[in-house]
Amino acid sequence: MKTMQLSIVILLLISNLFSLSISAANYTQWHLPEGAIARIGKGQVSGNIAFSPDSHLLAVASTTGIWMYDVHSGEQINLLTGHTDFVRCIAFSPDGSLLASGSNDHTVRLWDVATGRHKMTLTGHTSLISGVAFSPDGRTLASSSKYRDNRLNLWDVATGELKGAPIKYAETVDCVAFGPNGDVIASVSSGIVHLWDPVSRELKATFTRDIEDEHTDHIYSITFNPDGSTLATAYWNDTVSLWNVATGKHTTLTGHTADVRSVAFNPKGKMLASGSEDGTVCLWDAISGTYITTLMEHTRGVTSVAFSPNGYLLASASWDGTVRLWDAVSYHPIAKLTGHISNTDAIAFSPDGQTLAGVGGESKNVYLWDVVSRKSKAVLTGHTDGIASIAFSLDGKTLASGGGFDNPTIQIWDTVSGKRTATFTGHTRNVNSIAFSPDSHLLASVSDDEKVCLWDVATGYHHATFTGHTGDVVTVAFSPDGKTLASGGNRNDPTVQLWDLSTKQHKVTLRGSTNSIAFSPDGQLLASGWIDISLWDIESGTLKGTLEGHTQEVRSVAFSPNGRILASGGWDKTIRLWDITEGTHITTLTGHNSTVRSIAFSPDGRILASASWDSTILLWQMPPISTKAALAPIHTTRFTNLQRHEDLNSSPVVNSQNPAILIPNHSRLLPNYPNPFNPETWIPYQLAKPANVTISIYAADGKLVRTLALGQQAAGTYQSRKRAAYWDGRNAVGEPVASGVYFCTLTAGEFAATQRMVIQK
Repeated sequence: MKTMQLSIVILLLISNLFSLSISAANYTQWHLPEGAIARIGKGQVSGNIAFSPDSHLLAVASTTGIWMYDVHSGEQINLLTGHTDFVRCIAFSPDGSLLASGSNDHTVRLWDVATGRHKMTLTGHTSLISGVAFSPDGRTLASSSKYRDNRLNLWDVATGELKGAPIKYAETVDCVAFGPNGDVIASVSSGIVHLWDPVSRELKATFTRDIEDEHTDHIYSITFNPDGSTLATAYWNDTVSLWNVATGKHTTLTGHTADVRSVAFNPKGKMLASGSEDGTVCLWDAISGTYITTLMEHTRGVTSVAFSPNGYLLASASWDGTVRLWDAVSYHPIAKLTGHISNTDAIAFSPDGQTLAGVGGESKNVYLWDVVSRKSKAVLTGHTDGIASIAFSLDGKTLASGGGFDNPTIQIWDTVSGKRTATFTGHTRNVNSIAFSPDSHLLASVSDDEKVCLWDVATGYHHATFTGHTGDVVTVAFSPDGKTLASGGNRNDPTVQLWDLSTKQHKVTLRGSTNSIAFSPDGQLLASGWIDISLWDIESGTLKGTLEGHTQEVRSVAFSPNGRILASGGWDKTIRLWDITEGTHITTLTGHNSTVRSIAFSPDGRILASASWDSTILLWQMPPISTKAALAPIHTTRFTNLQRHEDLNSSPVVNSQNPAILIPNHSRLLPNYPNPFNPETWIPYQLAKPANVTISIYAADGKLVRTLALGQQAAGTYQSRKRAAYWDGRNAVGEPVASGVYFCTLTAGEFAATQRMVIQK
C-alpha cells in the first residue's frame, strides 16, 4: 500500500512539472554554424542517454551533439557541440562535474557540466568510439573503439594523458564498463566479455555463451549491478544475459522479438531494464531473472535505457525520435521529449515560402514546419513504409510524397486540410524521386524498377511509362516550360535521359551517373551531381563543363530562383555555392555532421535549406537577390574554371607514361554500386599515387568478414566494373553473408577511408 501511495505521489508531482509540449528557449538557434539562421530538429538519438548523479539532468547523445535536459521541467537547457560526427556514447563523472563523450570523429571530449564548456579533447583513437566509462573515483576514464582501431584506452582525467599502453584486441571493442569498486573493467569483443585488472591490465576472466551460431552473439551493451556481483549483457539475438561475476555462470532472459540494444540496473540492483529494436522496454527481476512487465509507448526501436540515480525515473530513447520518461515504481509514462527526428532524405519549400516539408527514409511520416517560427505545423501520416521523396505543386494546393521499399506508393495530400486525397500505385520498387509539372497537372515519378511514370494529379490516370533506363532511376525534373522531362540513373545506369512530353518519345541521352538533377530557371542548362557536377546545354545536349570541389559524392543540386547560383550538397557534409555566370566557387557552408542529402532554395532566394542524415535541417541566409535584376543570360556563361574531359571523376593530370590515363589529385573511396545490393557489388576508388590496395569488409558488429587484397595498383581511377573491386557478398569461407549493414575500408598506403554498404535479401 505504501509503495502504491509513493508511486501516485511521484507520478502527480512529476506530471505537474513536465510539459508534454516542450516550448523552452528557442533551441533552433543554439550553436549554429556560421551562416546558418536556424536548425530544425535536434538530430537523431545516435548513442546512449545518461542521468547526472544528482538525477537533475538527462544527457542525450545525438547526431548534432549532446542535448542536456532539466529532468524536473522537461526543458532542453543546453546543447554541447564540437564533435564533427555523430556522438556515440556519453558518461557523467561520479561527482557530476564532468561529462565524457565519444564520437564517430575518433575523439573523446570532456565537458564542464555546470558551464557546458568543452574542457579537453582526448586523441589517439583512429576509429569511432564505442564506449566511455569513468572509474568510481572519477580519476580514470576508459574508452573503447571499433573497426580499424580495436583497443581499450585508459586516460588520466586530470591531465588527459594515457595511463599506460592501450589494451589491444584482434577484433572490434563494442562497449566498456567499470566495476563499482574500481577493481575491474569489463569490455566486449566478438560477443566475449573480458574482465581486466585496471592497474596491471591483466586479463582476469572471460565470459562466453555456448551457442550454436556465434554470429548472433554480438553484444550491444554491458553494465554491472551496484555491488558488482552481477553483469548484464544485451545481445542482438533478442536476449539478455545475467552473469555471476565470481563464477562466470549466466542466466538468459528471453521475451524480446528483436535485437536488445541496451540494459540498465536500477540503483538498488533489484530490477533490470532492457530496450530492444522491437520498440519495447522490458523490466525484469534482477535477482531471480523473472519477467515483470513491458513498456510499449515507443513506435520504433529502443536504443538506450537508463535509471535515474534516485531510482524514481526510467528513461528510454528510441528511433521514433522521442525520449520517454517513466515512473520506475508504477511503470506509468510520465513525459515525452520530442524533436529527435529520424534521417531526413528530402525537403521542399511551399510556393509561398511559408512552409517547409521534410521526409526521411526511415520514417513513415511527412513533417511540415513553419519557416518563420521554425515550429511544427503538422505531421501527415499514411505511408506504410519509408519515404524518399517529396514535392509541392507549383500552385501550392497539393503535396506529393513517394517511397516504400516493400510497398511502393505515391501519396497525394491537400495542403489546406492536410488530408490524403489519392494514392498512386504502379511502381514495383522504391519510388526515389517525384516532380510536378509547371502547370501542376502532371506528376512524374522514378523508381528502382527502372521506370519513369507520368500521372494526372487530379484523376490519378497513368498517362505514360518511359522505359529505356537499365538500372535504378533516382532523380527526375521537369523543364521550366513543361516540354521536357529529365530522368537520371547512377551506378548501374550512368545516364540522364531527356523525354519529349508532347510526343512521349525519347529525345537524347546524356552520359554520366547522377544522384540529382536540376534545370536552370530559363531551361537552358541542366545540372547533374555525381562525383562532380556536370553542366549540360539542353539545346545541343553537350557538356559545357564540370564543377569540381566536393571530396565525396554529390547528393543534391539546386538552382537559385534567378539562376545565378547553383547549390550542391554531398557525402563530404558540405554545401557549396557556385556562380554559374562565372563558373566559379563562391563559398562552402559547413555545419552538418553527416551527408547533405537534399537542398532547396526558398522561392524568393533568400533562404537555402539543407537536409542531412544527421537528422537536422539547417536554414542558411542567402544575400538579398532581386529576381527582376538584369542578369547575364545563361548561354553566355564563361566556364573559365571548369574542367572539360571525358572522365568526369578524374582531374586533368596526365600520366607521363601513358597520356591517355588521367591521374586524380586525391585518393578516394567511391560509393559502391549497386547499394543496397544482393548478392554482389562493385567498390570503385581513385588513387592519386601508386599503392598497395586492400579492402576490408566488416559486419555491423565490427567483425572482419572478408579481405580483398588487390595488390600494388598504379595511380588512376578504378571505377568501371572491369577495374573496380568486386565483392560477391560472401565471407572468407565462401558462405553468403546475412542481410544488414556492412562497412568497407579501403587502405592504400597511408590513405584509408570507410563507407557503409547494405545487403537486402
